[in-house]
Amino acid sequence: MRVNATPARASHLLRPGDAVSVTPADLPTLHAEPEELPLKILYLDDDVVVIDKPAGMVVHAGAGHAHGTLVNALLHHFGTLARSGDDLRPGIVHRLDRETSGVMVVARTDRAHQSLAAQFHSRKVEKIYLALAHGHLHPPCGRITTPIARDPVRRIRMTTKLASGRSALTEYKTLETFDRFSYLEVRIGTGRTHQIRVHLASLRHPIYGDTVYGAPAEPLGRFFLHAHRLAFDSPSGGERIAVESPLASELAALLETLRPNTVNIDVLK
Repeated sequence: MRVNATPARASHLLRPGDAVSVTPADLPTLHAEPEELPLKILYLDDDVVVIDKPAGMVVHAGAGHAHGTLVNALLHHFGTLARSGDDLRPGIVHRLDRETSGVMVVARTDRAHQSLAAQFHSRKVEKIYLALAHGHLHPPCGRITTPIARDPVRRIRMTTKLASGRSALTEYKTLETFDRFSYLEVRIGTGRTHQIRVHLASLRHPIYGDTVYGAPAEPLGRFFLHAHRLAFDSPSGGERIAVESPLASELAALLETLRPNTVNIDVLK
């Protein structure tokens, strides 16, 4: 750092009118390296591995997350994955948010990566989630088709308030209703960033614990969104493969605390 063209220490006290110049250091190159991390496998064949991602695990390395990712764990267990993506995301064809738990498929070969990527693009992959939302949704079942775009002010968020958004389809069905919450099955026809979270928040029914989209902080330490079921065609055999992940234990325990306050769904229709 230089102040008024003179080298200065970090402790230097700046004065009004000082000119500060800084030469940033080169950022270290990120590489996906194997790490011995726990990994729960739900399905495995020569083409793909389907895992049960825990909440709190980032899918691949990026800013602020060089280690401890799902890719690090996969490379330790399998050695190599499809290289059709980039060096930080081998095998990755879709993602789950850090605090979203549940089922996720990863390609082990380039052929599988290309096949799965095409299936996601053409919306042939079935994606079903379980979510706990604030309030009671009216009607109890419905479709949300509002386009989704990046929030121009808060870049970590998405928004449904811009006309320039990308098309999105979310279908929901109320499974149980409690005093202040609704337990939902959610099926998405597209894969937009934060899609379920922002779509439910747009109806003023944010997901439990999702403070980014307006829900109050909760002691659970994560938001209530779980990828429950994923179905796709085998990249080599063509047969339909469907894999389910049971609701994460901490989410199931929360539901049990709410069930004494169950409301009859028929009353809401």
